[in-house]
Amino acid sequence: MEHPSPLAAALAEVGPRLRRLRTRRNVTLAGLAEATGISKSTLSRLESGQRRPSLELLLPISQAHQVPLDELVGAPEVGDPRVRLTPKRVNGNTVLPLTRQPGPLQAYKMVLPTERCEPETCTHEGYEWLYVLSGRLRLLLADHDLLLGAGEVAEFDTRLPHWFGTTGDGPVEVLSLFGSQGERMHVRARPRPRQKPAT
Repeated sequence: MEHPSPLAAALAEVGPRLRRLRTRRNVTLAGLAEATGISKSTLSRLESGQRRPSLELLLPISQAHQVPLDELVGAPEVGDPRVRLTPKRVNGNTVLPLTRQPGPLQAYKMVLPTERCEPETCTHEGYEWLYVLSGRLRLLLADHDLLLGAGEVAEFDTRLPHWFGTTGDGPVEVLSLFGSQGERMHVRARPRPRQKPAT
């Protein structure tokens, strides 16, 4: 047995939905005809499924009933767009994965506790991009010893000896993009250089 398409099924349900809505509001066909300017016979055929619904018919009906058009046609509800993320504890840090799909690039939000201030450099394959959200981040990279504040960014090849943590004065929140195979972050749009005023 062949099932109707989702569109055909949705259209077939419009008539019964219109009838339920009208009867629930205690409106007669005559009353709805007067409010919409659509004849009683057309409304009756629409509710019984003998007349295909069209925008010209549904718009006046939705205005008469004061309901959104998508309620008349049974449009699917929009799902909750919020992503429920679960933080993890990794070496004393709070790590919140922001990417849910496996892939070469992964994004994380990390909260480094105040006590993460004893440097212990490491090396591994990959490329990392760090953005400081709050606090002061200390970054050791090869021969460099750097301090980064909120809004500052660093990117580096993780095959170089590196470590990052706090200064010991408070926690640090960072966003991290990490490419395990050494993928670099590509900036597609850069600001234009400022034009010097003509003299």
